[in-house]
Amino acid sequence: MKKTITVVKYNPAGEEVIRYTGEVLREEGGKVILEARFNRPDMPFMGTVLKNGDRFIEVYYTDRWYNIFEIHDLADDRLKGWYCNIGRPAIWETADRLSYVDLALDLWVAPDGAQTVLDEQEFEALALDRGTARWAREAMQELQALFANQKTPDFL
Repeated sequence: MKKTITVVKYNPAGEEVIRYTGEVLREEGGKVILEARFNRPDMPFMGTVLKNGDRFIEVYYTDRWYNIFEIHDLADDRLKGWYCNIGRPAIWETADRLSYVDLALDLWVAPDGAQTVLDEQEFEALALDRGTARWAREAMQELQALFANQKTPDFL
């Protein structure tokens, strides 16, 4: 039987931004892989449409400053791309609640490997301390290198 957990995303001020549930597919070391469904109205995004019910395979790390969402179409399970959030490493708040602090900076990777950095101005406006800003920028570089070296990452 799969374990259902709640994921909570906070902003840097500690305010809850969103909360949803997902099923843990695998947990190993400092990595948790879960499956969740997009639970917002359909919306155009980066040349595709995110649909209510699209399948997200989400990878959270307790030792890395990012998480990765592999997005699949609701109708045919076609890969739409990867959405990567730069944020503090995930933490277990309770046995069934995982959370992370989102630092605004994101990376979108299309199925063909094309990369787009998102929300740079929002990130700069956060006025983070130097250490946090440095860790976030290094995480972005790590993600860009991961996707540059392989079109389909082996994190799953």
